[in-house]
Amino acid sequence: MELIFVHGALVRDGQWWWQPTADLLRERTGMRSRAVALPSCGETTPEQVAGGLAADAEALRAELDDVDSAIVVGHSYGGTVIAEAGRHPAIAHLLYVSSYLPDVGQSQAAIMSGESDPVAIKDNGAGTLGLAGYDAASFGRRFLQDADEATRRQAWARVTPQSAAAFVTPTSASGWQGTDSTYVVCAQDRSTSVELQRVHAARATRSVEVQTGHHPFLSRPDIIVEQVQAFLS
Repeated sequence: MELIFVHGALVRDGQWWWQPTADLLRERTGMRSRAVALPSCGETTPEQVAGGLAADAEALRAELDDVDSAIVVGHSYGGTVIAEAGRHPAIAHLLYVSSYLPDVGQSQAAIMSGESDPVAIKDNGAGTLGLAGYDAASFGRRFLQDADEATRRQAWARVTPQSAAAFVTPTSASGWQGTDSTYVVCAQDRSTSVELQRVHAARATRSVEVQTGHHPFLSRPDIIVEQVQAFLS
């Protein structure tokens, strides 16, 4: 059994985001972790960026093809990638962290369209989008208010443009359906509203609500490891 982490939108270097939890998970259970390199965030080759959601889903499937059994963790946009990847025989459990379980035909942009205080995104041209109007301080306050200052700075350094196709492409599959899953609602999240999280949490097999911001795998890795251990026990 391995764990595969699918990170959220508009950032790169998924392994960095997951590492505090990966280290604790390895210490407590011996389980190995890996993070999917998302083409839409420029983590593979420039040619694949334009592939958007479809390329990201293919990258996840390739990781799953490489293991016998896996827990897949989807953070934020990562849940949409899981949906598009479809059902895979290697998936033993899905763990969602402030994420999405979209129906077939829903795009990431459509999911986010109902937010009363949406994250500001700009068109960079050349088929990519980026965060709009943020600097290191405001990014930290919104996305990582419960993390230390050093972590906030390192996270800001990993913000990146992303293919617009990752946001506007409707899903063609719903890989979460029929698969055992847990949803972690982050009640202090300033990025994805608690109301929207609860809508998607209702689609999971079970859910738990925790008092963290948008990235508990950085600020409270113990909480995420506990949810993995609950599945393993």
